Amino acid sequence: MEAAATRRQHDDHHHHHHDGRLPTPGRALDVFALSATLHCLTGCAIGEVAGVAIGTALGWSDFTTIALAVALAFLFGYSLTSLPLLRAGLAVGAVIPIAFASDTLSIAVMEFVDNAIILVIPGAMEAGLDAPLFWGSLAVALVLAGIVAFPVNRWLIARGKGHAAVHETGVHGGPSPRLVGIIVVLAAVFGTTVLIVEAFNG
Repeated sequence: MEAAATRRQHDDHHHHHHDGRLPTPGRALDVFALSATLHCLTGCAIGEVAGVAIGTALGWSDFTTIALAVALAFLFGYSLTSLPLLRAGLAVGAVIPIAFASDTLSIAVMEFVDNAIILVIPGAMEAGLDAPLFWGSLAVALVLAGIVAFPVNRWLIARGKGHAAVHETGVHGGPSPRLVGIIVVLAAVFGTTVLIVEAFNG
């Protein structure tokens, strides 16, 4: 009886560590989800800023500009996940499904929220690249997109999905979460200040 109980505990422990779930819930899960969100937000931000800036500079329509921004966000998001894995020696055929599983839902949520907010803020899409409103709106939209994506990433990771796919490889790369976090805080302060000033001036 005692041997059976010990064996069952061992099996539970083995299953818990190899089904993709995090071994410890709570704070460890929150930290992992935050790191994953900041990692994903980095790729989204690079693609979003580049896409919106290009579309605005060329005078494209809102739809075309957002389409480019979304495409670039996915491109950079997948790239930030894939490059460390490729450098670690994983085959392209193995990396592609990991990147898709890791980032797709998170990027989709961020892009939906981000672009919806930009469209809602009056004058944001029409503002030029030299206008504080353009950059302030983009900063606030990206920060809010990251906030909304955090619980989504946490839910996925807790179930062995999302960035748990990257975690299982044991390969860790990309930008420092601490540095990205500092940039996000600064972006939030800058964007909020710009929108408040614009609201008073408007």
